[in-house]
Amino acid sequence: MGEVRVGQGFDVHAFSGDPGRRMVLAGVEFDGPGLVGHSDADAVAHACIDALLGAAGLGDIGERYPDTDERFAKADSMALLADTVAAVRAEGWEVGNVDCSVVAEAPRLAPRRDEMRERLEAVVGAPVRVTGRRVEGLGALGRQEGLACLAVVLVHRP
Repeated sequence: MGEVRVGQGFDVHAFSGDPGRRMVLAGVEFDGPGLVGHSDADAVAHACIDALLGAAGLGDIGERYPDTDERFAKADSMALLADTVAAVRAEGWEVGNVDCSVVAEAPRLAPRRDEMRERLEAVVGAPVRVTGRRVEGLGALGRQEGLACLAVVLVHRP
């Protein structure tokens, strides 16, 4: 398989009080409050981006897509993920797989998990697993103040 690397990504966003803000996770729109962020605040896509950049040694999401840059205001995070995958491939890496865990009391992912997985797989070109985790009412996430996502990726050079 050649050289192999693992990357780890993390993202967290608070729920927005703006009734016009959409909730987007892995490019899939959910009912409920949206997330506060410079882009569309897709925590799943952001965690995947950070994991991919880390594995390929290309910095982090804040360096590549800074929230101080108006070009990324309200950006589609799945498009940013596609750009990241292209950058990783340009460095000679192929994505082996992605594993994402969303940590939240809500929304429930199970009814849309396959759709999330399919959207991510279409962009990264590799198998993806998406799971939901609850924190049983503990802390800010348990109080439903926001949600977090962790992602792990494997990349390899053929």
